[in-house]
Amino acid sequence: MHPSKVLFQDQISPVFLPVCDHYAGSEKLMRKSMALQNELAAIFDITFDCEDGAATGNEVAHAKLVAQLIASDENTHQRIGARIHDIDSAFFDSDLDIILSTAANKIAYLVIPKVDNAKQVSTAIKHINQIAKVHGRTNLPVHVLIETHNAVAEVNQIAALPQVECLSFGIMDFVSSHYGAIPSNAMRSPGQFSHPLVMRAKLEIAAACHRYGKTPSHNVTTEIKDTSIVSGDATRATLECGYTRMWSIHPDQIKPIVKAMSPRSSEINEAVGILSAAQQEQWGPIQFNGRLHDRASYRYYWTLLKKAQLSQITLPENAQNFL
Repeated sequence: MHPSKVLFQDQISPVFLPVCDHYAGSEKLMRKSMALQNELAAIFDITFDCEDGAATGNEVAHAKLVAQLIASDENTHQRIGARIHDIDSAFFDSDLDIILSTAANKIAYLVIPKVDNAKQVSTAIKHINQIAKVHGRTNLPVHVLIETHNAVAEVNQIAALPQVECLSFGIMDFVSSHYGAIPSNAMRSPGQFSHPLVMRAKLEIAAACHRYGKTPSHNVTTEIKDTSIVSGDATRATLECGYTRMWSIHPDQIKPIVKAMSPRSSEINEAVGILSAAQQEQWGPIQFNGRLHDRASYRYYWTLLKKAQLSQITLPENAQNFL
């Protein structure tokens, strides 16, 4: 049997998404991000932004542009989603109508911002499904921005919704919603990894995602020029907070995020060695380099290989036996 079937018989199989989610708002940046994705392959997703990307009064025209670009032949990998306006916005319905009528079959996901509770997300998903079905699309993945007190309080219920595949932390809105009780330096490093209220929110989001097999996506790094800060944030998000994905807001942030959040070659080689030995024993317990391994660790190492594959890392030839 394939490892994915053997190893996850009693577990929720996780959702695997590219480790970087690159946001683009203006036409220039959207086209630039598409060209870069075609150059680098689908090692990162792109999210076209209808919420903050459209100038006031230009929301409908911007949604039409987003739809046209997603539906175009330039969308080679079909790994482009869109952040629509929030469910209480006058443009929520028009975003859905415009984008799904044109690009329902090529859009990768929709991002819903500024949610307050699971019931609201469920209502939004039902509305998305009604419109998507008309245009021939079912089970369109939904990503949810967690950026309010209420959303953090109901993060487990939101993560449990079957169609939700990713939760993203909106740190700036979350910090601002405390009206000065959290200092502004908690929006960036190193404060974002030390302030208890911010870390509590990050950890609760990540824990809810892992509980239900969803992808936790870490907040933006506002520093654009210093890529070492971007890399450091991505590394800490992974090692300290359990995030497996992170926003990018500038093309120069993409490669540092991908590198920091992707497996190292030494880890890949170890994973292949362990899984090869395990397969020979029909996935029973083994000793490898003097350490005991069983299906719990096999799941870990198989997941590691899947992440490496998504990041287009060249894998040892025998790694293909497990993917």
